[in-house]
Amino acid sequence: MSRPGGGIIGALGVAALLTTLPAAAQPAKKTPAPPPPPAAATPAPDNVDLAYGAFQRGFYLTAFNEAMKRAQQNDPAAMTLLGELYTQGVAVPRDEPKAADWYRRAAGLGEANAMFALAMLDIQGRGIPRNTDEAIRMLQDAASKNQPFACYDLGLLYLQGQLVQQDFKRAAGLFATAAGSGNPEAQYALATMYKEGRGVGKDDAKAMVLMGQASIAGNVDAMVEYAIGRFNGTGLPKNEADAAQVFLRAARLGSPIAQNRLARILMAGRGLPANPTEAIKWHIIAKAAGAGDPDLDVFAGQQTQAVRDAADKAAKKWLATVAGLGS
Repeated sequence: MSRPGGGIIGALGVAALLTTLPAAAQPAKKTPAPPPPPAAATPAPDNVDLAYGAFQRGFYLTAFNEAMKRAQQNDPAAMTLLGELYTQGVAVPRDEPKAADWYRRAAGLGEANAMFALAMLDIQGRGIPRNTDEAIRMLQDAASKNQPFACYDLGLLYLQGQLVQQDFKRAAGLFATAAGSGNPEAQYALATMYKEGRGVGKDDAKAMVLMGQASIAGNVDAMVEYAIGRFNGTGLPKNEADAAQVFLRAARLGSPIAQNRLARILMAGRGLPANPTEAIKWHIIAKAAGAGDPDLDVFAGQQTQAVRDAADKAAKKWLATVAGLGS
């Protein structure tokens, strides 16, 4: 099941608001939202479990009927699920005003996931008039209940000083709560704050622990940072071979930075055996994404035509495969 709020709203979270603000005010980076948990954060009554189970298996009409039964008994988890169904338009026609109504009822009964979902509707004006003050209040209420997505999104607002007064310490605390719930985006954000010493004391070791956690969870930016730290021995023991494997993973996931770093590793033979063809291949792939590297250009120019041709052929095959997967 998606983040509470469903569909586009749930996937983007507060980033949907930020894209409507001037470019200079937007965060420098916000990685894709993590795979979300079920909307019911706490154990629910049996019929609600049945409703969520039906939802997760794609039996949306059953989910709707079961949730409606429980909602009539003032069950906030069931109300939240009804809001999700109306937001996504499954089992019932998409109806964001009705979704907002169900979320509001559940939020009034203390359901943190509903508070977060309602904040996302408020912040975009989807189904209800846009109300950023109410959205912030809902995010704060949900964050006070340790709802991880609310903590992360509210932390972004405090970090950037948008809609709330900039407060690095508050942002770090919110990221820490979300990170403790396993949110890889929050782990990466908090790691960056430890790395830079913003809101928390500068601590490369803590930064790398969090980068490692986010990396394992699939955050590509964290993979790159972790691999750099591992390669240089910053915040954790130096191990070029381990770093090379992380760069390789991030490169395969499409990070141009990792692709060029991997190319340099393959050029120098540090962490992996030297391989000019593979080095040039990854450099060509990175350049296709707009990431140049003059040193690698020089290296490529020093290779034989046969090596350059083989690298070009391999890069084109990789790029074609990726393009095919994305079509």
